[in-house]
Amino acid sequence: MKKLIGVLIILLILFFVFYKIMVFLKEKKAQTAEVKERIIPVEVEIVKASPYTPILNYTGEVKGIEEVLIYPKASGKLMEMKVKEGDRVKKDQVVALVDRDIPGLEFERSETVSPVEGIVGKVYLDKGAEVNPPSPGPGMGTALAQILNLDSVKIIIQVTEEDLPKVKLNQRAKIRVDSYPDKEFNGVITLISPTLNSLARTASVEITIPNSNHLLKPGMFAEVDLATGKTENLILVPRYTVLTEAGKKKVYVVKNGKAEERMVETGFSEGGLTYVKSGLALEDSLVILGQSQLQPGDKVRIVKGEGR
Repeated sequence: MKKLIGVLIILLILFFVFYKIMVFLKEKKAQTAEVKERIIPVEVEIVKASPYTPILNYTGEVKGIEEVLIYPKASGKLMEMKVKEGDRVKKDQVVALVDRDIPGLEFERSETVSPVEGIVGKVYLDKGAEVNPPSPGPGMGTALAQILNLDSVKIIIQVTEEDLPKVKLNQRAKIRVDSYPDKEFNGVITLISPTLNSLARTASVEITIPNSNHLLKPGMFAEVDLATGKTENLILVPRYTVLTEAGKKKVYVVKNGKAEERMVETGFSEGGLTYVKSGLALEDSLVILGQSQLQPGDKVRIVKGEGR
């Protein structure tokens, strides 16, 4: 009897073990099937060649093409400023009268004229101020007013030693200012300094911009783009689509409903785009969303874009 009971217990234990093994294998099989059937939702974009022109970007400040300080011809007391800020003046127009300080003379008027045509940018003094001519140099004189020629303006940028060989006289420039965010102004390079700043290793480059409507004003902050090469058609992809793994760069494309890993060689990155030199072909379906979840060979479901 005891032997029979022992046999039954052993059989029960074996059955329980067998049952657990079968349950484990069934769950494992289900998990494997689930993994095999894993489908990743992705967005794709068809790879196209985009026109690209190499551009140098610099910043500078708008200045009048001429900015002239007006000084009196003689020492004395300012009798009258005959112009105010914003007035347009002609060359040789009288802008101020000075009572010359000459002993023995009750009154001796001296006229101060503008040496250029333009607009009065600033008036520095009020009636009654003591003034002096720029003798022996401008630093010793008393400036009465500033005259600006705004029919054209200039921007001086500091170009690095590395970029200087790419900059030429008469090269075209595109200018943008915050005051007119939707407008682009055209200019040309009219002067390149023959020397570099020994500390900053930069050279001054002057850009002249026509300004007949006087939209550009001295003191405005400006962004300058200089096209430095021919326009080429390049494969440019969103920077975030390029993944880095073990020092190598890769992207994912969709082919026949599956994720395919492509190792790529990249060049410059600019404006959120990266130039792909090799590894991608035109008309490839590039994964632009969901790529970080992918493994080579994963099944994918395209939720946006067109697959190939």
